[in-house]
Amino acid sequence: MDRENVGTADATVDGDRDSERLVPPHELEEARATLQRLLSGLKRAILGQEELLELVVIALMARGHMLLEGLPGLGKTELIKSLSKLLGLDFRRLQFTPDLLPSDIVGSPILEENQQGSRSLVFHKGPIFANLVLADEINRASPKTQSALLEAMQERRVTVLGETHPLPLPFFVLATQNPIELEGTYPLPEAQLDRFTFKLSVNNVSSETLQEIITTRSHGQPPELSPVVSAMELETLFDKVDAIHLPRAVSGYIARLVTATHPDRADAPETVRKFVKFGASPRAAIALAGTSRAAALLAGKPNVGFDEVKKVAVSVLGHRLILDYAARLEGWTPAKMIQSLLDAVPEVGRDLPEDLSPAS
Repeated sequence: MDRENVGTADATVDGDRDSERLVPPHELEEARATLQRLLSGLKRAILGQEELLELVVIALMARGHMLLEGLPGLGKTELIKSLSKLLGLDFRRLQFTPDLLPSDIVGSPILEENQQGSRSLVFHKGPIFANLVLADEINRASPKTQSALLEAMQERRVTVLGETHPLPLPFFVLATQNPIELEGTYPLPEAQLDRFTFKLSVNNVSSETLQEIITTRSHGQPPELSPVVSAMELETLFDKVDAIHLPRAVSGYIARLVTATHPDRADAPETVRKFVKFGASPRAAIALAGTSRAAALLAGKPNVGFDEVKKVAVSVLGHRLILDYAARLEGWTPAKMIQSLLDAVPEVGRDLPEDLSPAS
């Protein structure tokens, strides 16, 4: 059986009910064309990072938050600014510094006096009340300030003095951090890292790309960008992602992949039992399913295949594994560990279907 058609085959086995849920071909093509417009706009702004830009679009379609990590000057901030221009969403930039307070992010109540002379506390919204929030150099803020994002990222709301305020939808946090500067920084706690759907590494570009940048761009400035996806089109794309069929064979593969990250499980690979302290949470499985659906839509497919899961696995799982200290001595990185998992975990489970299982 063709692996890319596993979803279609699974839908046939499951019956007409699953087949009816498949997105019609013409709607798939329309959605794919819209995503290609967005991707083309990003490629105009950020040169030589095609794979990274695809993953950014996938995370966006999965309605997930992103953490971009890379050396200074690689275009992390420019990428996020370009994304906001192409989407035409309400955009705010927060420069994280050690003296930044939680109230500087979420807002605070201020005592105001009305025309009748009475005074009351009125909540003034902070910059987090936007569709797209850039948390620049997020690891420079104190843990107390970083924690102000936790509720916002998970539940799309903030609570101040016992009063809950919903955030505008869609809502995305796109954060950047520099991995080489350690003084004056605060590593993100695992609970907050887990709320980022993707952690993406921004790498150096080739010499050919550098030559194109210095030849065609004065002072390195990217071209002017205009919105290419409307708010209505964005909502339609979200609906299409949710409608992408996730076959049972693929969902089983996702579940086994996440389970295999836990060293205390009997079916965990030897490398995991030896070098991993803590595995991925159920939130990782949810993120894998959502981003795999988005990857399938970008590829113009009505169903998720194993290839889509493998495409996003490193970005979803890498920052959710806690490796043992011995792993670094042996040369293991999270990305290398995830790749070993992909090689070790079979695509098709060994469990027999219910109708073929022996009667108890």
